[in-house]
Amino acid sequence: MRRRLLALVCVSASLLSGCGLISQDGGAERRTVTVWLMKDSASQDFLRRFTEEFQRENPDLDLDVRIQSWTGIGDKVQTALKTDGADGPDVIEVGNTQVPQYAEGGRLQDLTLESMRDWGIRDWLPGLAEPGQWMSQQFGIPWYAANRVVIYRKDLFEQAGVTEPPRTREEWLTVSEKLDSGGDQGIYLAGQDWYTLSGFIWDEGGELATQEGGTWAGALDSEAALRGMDFYRELQALGEGPLDADEEHPPQAGVFARGQVAQIVAVPGLAQSIVRENPELDGKLGFFPVPGKKAGKPGAVFTGGSDLVVPKNTDEREGALAVVEALVGTKWNTDLARTMNYVPNKKSLAKAVADEEGVAAMAAGAAQGRATPGTPRWGAVEADNPIKEYMTKVLTGEDAESEARKASDRITELLDLDAR
Repeated sequence: MRRRLLALVCVSASLLSGCGLISQDGGAERRTVTVWLMKDSASQDFLRRFTEEFQRENPDLDLDVRIQSWTGIGDKVQTALKTDGADGPDVIEVGNTQVPQYAEGGRLQDLTLESMRDWGIRDWLPGLAEPGQWMSQQFGIPWYAANRVVIYRKDLFEQAGVTEPPRTREEWLTVSEKLDSGGDQGIYLAGQDWYTLSGFIWDEGGELATQEGGTWAGALDSEAALRGMDFYRELQALGEGPLDADEEHPPQAGVFARGQVAQIVAVPGLAQSIVRENPELDGKLGFFPVPGKKAGKPGAVFTGGSDLVVPKNTDEREGALAVVEALVGTKWNTDLARTMNYVPNKKSLAKAVADEEGVAAMAAGAAQGRATPGTPRWGAVEADNPIKEYMTKVLTGEDAESEARKASDRITELLDLDAR
């Protein structure tokens, strides 16, 4: 990004033991590309290998990778996007649902052309690609994904005579009901797990919110969204998940580790926490995609993960695009997925993680992945979260249609630009 006669070669003090200066000795001027990546998104070894190869293949560029914490990152990114200066980032990793709030106001580079011409936009996972758009332009470039699957106890399935995971939602209900006996919970599903509910709503053709004429409105009261909530209610009843709390209160990994729970809906990586808490479950856990309405097509799931963006105020656009192209390309994207147990950014790369059961289940579900509504105001909805209150009301016997209408009205208020 910043032109210097002597370039600082430094990935990060936390990644390499030291930094050194490279003398140009009359050679071509070297430039530095500053990259902000989030803590734990990539291993130190991955970043070392990537940096070495990138700099070898781009001898006029040095990488300065600076690791960031998720805590407070929103304000830090906004400040960087607004500030002109010599030390700002040229490439930033952002949460896939955060792109609209950064793109609003024209502070990101429009990467639509590169996405269509060079980077395979048609093969990207929809749950990463769609939230990376703003006003029909592509600003966020998919990097990696993670989404929920069903983690289950193979031994409890076997004891119940269930020989294979369910393939449809109806089969899932039948299997869960069979498992919900003898002191075991068929499934542990917290009453306010709105991420899981979102998938059921999308499967039915519903939405959390819809946009018309530039105005967003809550949509939990549509017939399709109500059908999704009804399925959630049926499934949640086949266990003892709390009606007035989400999956982190208490942490469902701990509940599952204590035994007598046949299934939970979570990212596959949670299995490691479960086994750490209860080593006796090592080798007894299995994974399958959240079932859909029809066999052969997994259910819709909320896709988490990260996109890469390039600030409008960069003065090293060419170098920034080279970094993005390398990170999202087949070689390094596949390497990252295998290293970190992620889903690659393209549907065609799912085979790269097919040999790991949990990641393979996640990749199958990711093909049906979705993200939250593409409005920069959605963060206000999550902060207030009327969806959680709505779910508890329905699960405790209140009228679903009436409560959905109230929650939808509240979402509309939170998304209303004129109310701010």
